[in-house]
Amino acid sequence: MQVLILGAGGHGKVVLDVMRAAGEHKPVGFVDADPSLAGKRVGGIPVLGPPNQLRKLRQQKIARAFVAIGDNRTRQQYMAMLRENGFELVNAIHPSATVSVTAVLGENVLVAAGAVVGTESRVADGVIVNTAAVVDHECEVDECAHLCPGSHLAGRVRIGAGALIGLGANVIQCRTVGSFATVGAGAVVITDIPEFATAVGVPARIIKVATPSESEMHVA
Repeated sequence: MQVLILGAGGHGKVVLDVMRAAGEHKPVGFVDADPSLAGKRVGGIPVLGPPNQLRKLRQQKIARAFVAIGDNRTRQQYMAMLRENGFELVNAIHPSATVSVTAVLGENVLVAAGAVVGTESRVADGVIVNTAAVVDHECEVDECAHLCPGSHLAGRVRIGAGALIGLGANVIQCRTVGSFATVGAGAVVITDIPEFATAVGVPARIIKVATPSESEMHVA
């Protein structure tokens, strides 16, 4: 099935690689807001233009797309744009990943190489489960969160919408990381982290709490 990839940067290249390895979808081109990329080829496929070309591309019978943008807020915005233009959002799951048959995945979910999504976990729309990340049993990962490479969630962890779990970070069982919180690389979370907080270290400690913006409040 033909699919557009929105975002021709490093994350877009990862998604392209995952889709090629999986063989379920056929990427036919990138869409990217950088005008200098228009007409060029990235990873062997063309950059078809900026997002204002989406309606035209949909009229050309390309019905499926994937938003490959690492920033959680931007990814959510472009997912909404694609839906408004009539695109179906697909998933990208690497064949070396392990996804339980009892797990529930939303749309526009990336499960990268070596990642694990365990039994009865729920992974919502727009989530990135990056390379070798682990989502253990009965976890809930809300919309547009990002689990960076090598991060680990123990059982029954709850990750809020738009949260970022940094490279190699760990969250022990039954803890909650709030919406738009950031857990720094290598941190170990042993207590709940509130919304919009940044936590670092072993054990993780909160170093700041941001003020939510209007756009952030729109993410479910």
